[in-house]
Amino acid sequence: MFKKNRHGIQLKTPEQLEKMRAAGLVVGRTLQLLRESVQPGMTPLDLDGIAEKAIRDEGAIPSFKGYQGFPASICASVNNEVVHGIPSDRRPLREGDIISIDCGAILDGWHGDSAITVPVGEVDPKLTELMRVTEEAMWRGIAALTVGRHLSDIGHEIERYVRSQGRYGIPQEYGGHGIGTEMHMDPWVANHGRPGRGPRFEAGMCFAVEPMLNLGTDRTRVLSDDWTVVTVDGKASAHFEHSVAVTDNGPWVLTALDGGRERLADLLGDAG
Repeated sequence: MFKKNRHGIQLKTPEQLEKMRAAGLVVGRTLQLLRESVQPGMTPLDLDGIAEKAIRDEGAIPSFKGYQGFPASICASVNNEVVHGIPSDRRPLREGDIISIDCGAILDGWHGDSAITVPVGEVDPKLTELMRVTEEAMWRGIAALTVGRHLSDIGHEIERYVRSQGRYGIPQEYGGHGIGTEMHMDPWVANHGRPGRGPRFEAGMCFAVEPMLNLGTDRTRVLSDDWTVVTVDGKASAHFEHSVAVTDNGPWVLTALDGGRERLADLLGDAG
């Protein structure tokens, strides 16, 4: 039923990509709602409730809830938390915080996965720049998803852009992944590395591209909850992610409400 290339990477038909787009739009709309909802005094658990209702109201299922025992519908990572933060009501969000929100949904058996980092009120300019560089690095990686290029080109474009912007830590052990009938599929997608390595992109491949950048060291550790990843130096981290399909017409950003057209219009000419 599901075609794979010689490297074992799932290849979707145009009809299957449309189903992935539908799941991706559920995620995109949910994240838009969450972005608008973030404000001082809210808790990450409040945001989790908003996300679960939004996803289920569209007839989809939160893909994170219960995944390998994860207890919530979103990952909510505040300040020095890099990824996989468990939403709780122990500490309300405060002016000056940043929160990374990772969201996934399943619709008709297909997955969408995306993440944003949102400022809570006014934040330090260094955090604003951290978020800008992380999001732009994601788009640079996405622009590499054209037929004939190689898997490692994603990480190379991300790292090349990040290094041009200053001294940021790129956690080496975390990255993107294939996506389709499962949320996490082969291959793993590094956020660093040399170009021109690994499988060549073919139409119908889908990947989640998700750089994480730290203000300080790239070193991280996992808290005692066995989920939350934090920076070892306590400095802030940002995370952005989109699910993207490789097509003969270029990358199709399945979780972006406009399909990625606006951001990719200026980048595709520079991606080669």
